[in-house]
Amino acid sequence: MRGGSVVPFEQALRQWREAVGPHAEAALVANPAYIASPCEIYPLAERNPGPFDAVVGFVMDMDGTTTTTEPLCLHSLEWMVRQITDRRDPRAWPGLDHAKDYPNVIGNSTTRHVEYLIRTYGSQIRPAAFRRAYAAAVFWTLARGRDEARRREVAANAVALGLRPMLDDPAFGEMVRRGLDPFWRDPAEAAPLLDRYAQAVAFAGFADQVRAAVDVYYVRYHTILAALHDGLDPGAVRLLELPADEKLIAPMPAVGVFLALVRGWLGHRASLFYESLADHVADKTGVRPRYGPEALAELGRAFEARPAKLAIVTSSIVYEADIVLGEVFRALREDAAEWPLPVPERERIVRGFADHRAFYDAYVTASDSSEIRLKPHRDLYSLALFRMGIRREDYARVVGFEDSESGVIAIRAAGIGCSVALPFAQSAGHDFTAAVHVLPGQLPEAILNHRCFLRA
Repeated sequence: MRGGSVVPFEQALRQWREAVGPHAEAALVANPAYIASPCEIYPLAERNPGPFDAVVGFVMDMDGTTTTTEPLCLHSLEWMVRQITDRRDPRAWPGLDHAKDYPNVIGNSTTRHVEYLIRTYGSQIRPAAFRRAYAAAVFWTLARGRDEARRREVAANAVALGLRPMLDDPAFGEMVRRGLDPFWRDPAEAAPLLDRYAQAVAFAGFADQVRAAVDVYYVRYHTILAALHDGLDPGAVRLLELPADEKLIAPMPAVGVFLALVRGWLGHRASLFYESLADHVADKTGVRPRYGPEALAELGRAFEARPAKLAIVTSSIVYEADIVLGEVFRALREDAAEWPLPVPERERIVRGFADHRAFYDAYVTASDSSEIRLKPHRDLYSLALFRMGIRREDYARVVGFEDSESGVIAIRAAGIGCSVALPFAQSAGHDFTAAVHVLPGQLPEAILNHRCFLRA
């Protein structure tokens, strides 16, 4: 088949069928509203449940699979809806519905999440509140946003949606240089300027509303990420009404043990973690693990002899991923420092967790692609396989972990047949038809009940 050619649609379907086989599964992936083609069709890798003689690599999602940040994303989406519908009081609106909304706002790109929310809550939008929230989001991003790519994108959006006069106003420029915060710290000083220019915001249709709402969403998410990066001082906790005693970013259960295990750092001492892993599996599944401590020691020796490659693959932009994974790996170092291992081994693992970027063989974020090519599109996982240096003929010995419907589809669309769903509370309602395993016991279940899909 040539790299590209124009043929009648029916002929294209016949050629596609010849290439993938008569029983292949396919995924129909919807595009954002501003893309001309409404959808893409992806052939999915043949289901391959394992076990394998060798696992050459693992690819993993970030939010909800590696870290606990998915609730933070959900919180920020809900905050966005409150801003544009002018229902900030929970008594006016209780918030996103776990059963109805969550399956549609976890795992895809931010654009796709926001599209769903605009469609679902569009009849409740207050146009004046939306225009003002958007103008304030532009103000905040240019004055206080820390991601330069996001700042450029927001400035371009602002021009397209009617806010060039605000951007050209010297008074606005001075406020931006001073770093004013129109939402939390300096709303009174910013109010006259916002009142003057918000009226100029013009949404020509659904796609414009989505573009603007995405910018509003990022205000909340990036404000909290910046506060976390700066140490979450008491003033930020109070100002943002965040839980003072709760870790907003932490590793998912057993992430550190899994990463050290498949890197080959634990060897036979992997058995020392058996009880904590077994307790988690029993709690989540109601059944004690299939294998015992000696099998875990054997697994540790197998990966010690042949370590696996690892990739992190996220639909978050690199600015977000660096903050989140920086916090996660800080927690992993603290945790590993207390592991029941001889001191030299413990210190070696702590050093191994020193730098999240250096740890992974492939570090793939939304900044490597585009909002229009994120999960369930295959692009990010295809990039990960390439950067890991895994040959196409070895894709059948790669395992992918995801917590969302779109994620498990993206893994198989990239050619990985062992696509494993690790649902957590907020993603439990997803359709995991594309997954070959669904493990409510998450990584501990993958380790103890499936031996990381490595044949005994």
